[in-house]
Amino acid sequence: MLLVGNGTLITRSADAPFYADGAVAIDGHTIAAVGTLDDLRTAYPQAEFIDAKGGIIMPAFINMHEHIYSAMARGMNVKGYDPHGFLDILDGMWWTLDRNLDHESTYLSAMVTYIDCIKNGVTTIFDHHASFGEISGSLFRIEEAAKQAGIRSCLCYEISDRDGQDKCHAAIQENVDFINHARTDDSGMIAGMMGMHASFTLSDHTLEACASVLPPDTGYHIHVAEGIEDLYDCLEQHGKRIIDRLMDFGMLGTQTMCAHCIYINDHEMEVLKHTDTMVVHNPESNMGNACGCPPTMELYHKGILTGLGTDGYTHDMIESYKVANILHKHHLHNAQAAWSEVPDMLFHNNAVMANRYFRQELGVLRPGAAADVIVLDYTPVTPMDETNCNSHILFGMNGRSVTTTIAAGKVLMRDRMLTGLDEEKILSDSRQCAQKLWNRINSGR
Repeated sequence: MLLVGNGTLITRSADAPFYADGAVAIDGHTIAAVGTLDDLRTAYPQAEFIDAKGGIIMPAFINMHEHIYSAMARGMNVKGYDPHGFLDILDGMWWTLDRNLDHESTYLSAMVTYIDCIKNGVTTIFDHHASFGEISGSLFRIEEAAKQAGIRSCLCYEISDRDGQDKCHAAIQENVDFINHARTDDSGMIAGMMGMHASFTLSDHTLEACASVLPPDTGYHIHVAEGIEDLYDCLEQHGKRIIDRLMDFGMLGTQTMCAHCIYINDHEMEVLKHTDTMVVHNPESNMGNACGCPPTMELYHKGILTGLGTDGYTHDMIESYKVANILHKHHLHNAQAAWSEVPDMLFHNNAVMANRYFRQELGVLRPGAAADVIVLDYTPVTPMDETNCNSHILFGMNGRSVTTTIAAGKVLMRDRMLTGLDEEKILSDSRQCAQKLWNRINSGR
């Protein structure tokens, strides 16, 4: 058993949300108890003690939209890359990258992403993968990295017509194979979805093919209306808006997650609500690609289950919290916007969404929940309690405030030292692999 204590405990449980001198007892993969440090020391005298050293103890973070494959783009210079809009960014940067990814670069992209997740206190991710240089088996290489790192992962492969029908069909099969494989895994750490790029790269034939082979009780992880071009294409080619097109193919519902949703209207929001489809907001990516600001506050207030992701832009969920908080204030010219909505998306909705794919309760510290716990080295300069802890997180912390990360009861990082990975070797291998990848990309241009 483990006992994490000697810190301020934020549980995210309505029954007992806050302990000024709290502790968490962990038995295997599960939270056994929460309470005061004195009470839990008495109850579990033999447990291994992890000292929070006066910091913050709280549930680990969940990232609802991640892109592992983007890891090796950091610092990359693509010869001739001069984008003049979102489609140029996709084709010139991201599709160029993924067309050159093989299993080695996919695996190392996963390993370095998982290292960053651990360092930023993220223990659950929903990843959307693309490696059109080598499709078959790519999700299984990511799973290999996920199990080595100890990060709970729901994986999918990005289906698209952009590189021809052979690769499109291989992508569909990779999703089906991995979904069925994940269902045989009893660790509670792996799940699968049907990944899809965006409407403008998906023909009706491809949507029919996906729907015909989708395993039961599974949904789609799809980019929706991220750029205005996606909407224009759907109107011109299909005579309908994107959400209506997905609805017509039976692709919406409780197991489906739509990333971005920038260019959707009130009618589409009502369809999302009616079908109980999930939506993920990725603020920094939307701003960085100059795609626009989604109607996230409207989605939230209409009762659509909306969470927070990063789109691979960062692996720091507190950073995304900070940016989402100011983005919507700025966009709506309303200083009151996003104060309560964004932290609810991050700390509550992300867990609700993730639990549609993972059985053990996530995002909360209470008996029976998953033992996903982080410690941060924050000392408040003003009074802190359950009513204002989110403001302390927003203005006083960031991902690298995390000193200890525990996932499913396994200590992945302790006092900022990774416990189960050879970080130096992984990063060295990644740099060498990235250089080969960049050379491969630029030698062909």
